Amino acid sequence: MINQAEWLWERMIERGENFESGFKESLNLQPGASDEDFQLIEKTLGVTLPEEVKSLYRVYNGQVWELGTNPFVRNLTLSPTSEVIDNWCFLQEEFDPDDGLELEIEKELKPFLWNSKWIPIAANGGGDYLCIDTDPSDAGTAGQVLYFWHDWGNRSVEARNIFEFIEICLKEDCEQY
Repeated sequence: MINQAEWLWERMIERGENFESGFKESLNLQPGASDEDFQLIEKTLGVTLPEEVKSLYRVYNGQVWELGTNPFVRNLTLSPTSEVIDNWCFLQEEFDPDDGLELEIEKELKPFLWNSKWIPIAANGGGDYLCIDTDPSDAGTAGQVLYFWHDWGNRSVEARNIFEFIEICLKEDCEQY
């Protein structure tokens, strides 16, 4: 699977370079994650990371956001493994199910506004996260990708796994950069 992850990273970088010289450097990519990084996430969150996610992170352990950092897809910054844990802890502590949000959810997801088995791997900087679902409904697939919107109750599956999600983003017509 590492080959597919490397290929997807190459495609994301190549696409960005078509729009902006020095795009790869502006991603602020971090050296690949280790098995210890994955074990820490799994132990802390009480989940099993899908192999696709591990493969993606073995190539680059996310991005460090700072002014001028470009998103890896859409408007999303891929969180380093340490930030995944920090974001998950934040959501565990701060999410208030009584915020009055009306739940709009697809059948592939369990009917929750927040599920502690969702892994927030990317963020848009506005309180919204791209999550990996490790606890789907019977109609869903472990590893499916969804958005967690902090101020909207819509929870919908974006793709069956992170590789498919990136493929969808790469095929989108609108310029992302």
